[in-house]
Amino acid sequence: MKHRCAIFGAGLVVACASVVAQSPGVETFSPEQIKRGAATFAIFCTPCHGERMENPDLFDLRKFPPDERSRFINSVTNGKNQMPPWRGQLKPEEIEALWAYVMAGEKF
Repeated sequence: MKHRCAIFGAGLVVACASVVAQSPGVETFSPEQIKRGAATFAIFCTPCHGERMENPDLFDLRKFPPDERSRFINSVTNGKNQMPPWRGQLKPEEIEALWAYVMAGEKF
């Protein structure tokens, strides 16, 4: 009986993990993509947004809404307010890596 419970419990954990991984609105990023985003952030974003994504005079990137990916991509690509457009200087995959890094935040 203990063996069956252990198998059932392990199966339940796997099933729940796959449901979480497939939950709408939850993005997962590879560690490599997050590292690329961190490197790009350090070069292009840190001067204004700070090393920890917070500058009291700017939007706190640690609180960027995860469901507003297109807003983030548009702002980085085309600029917004005082932020310059990075179109032409950053490749689309670099901007996607920035998104991954901002979403991973300090947890990374």
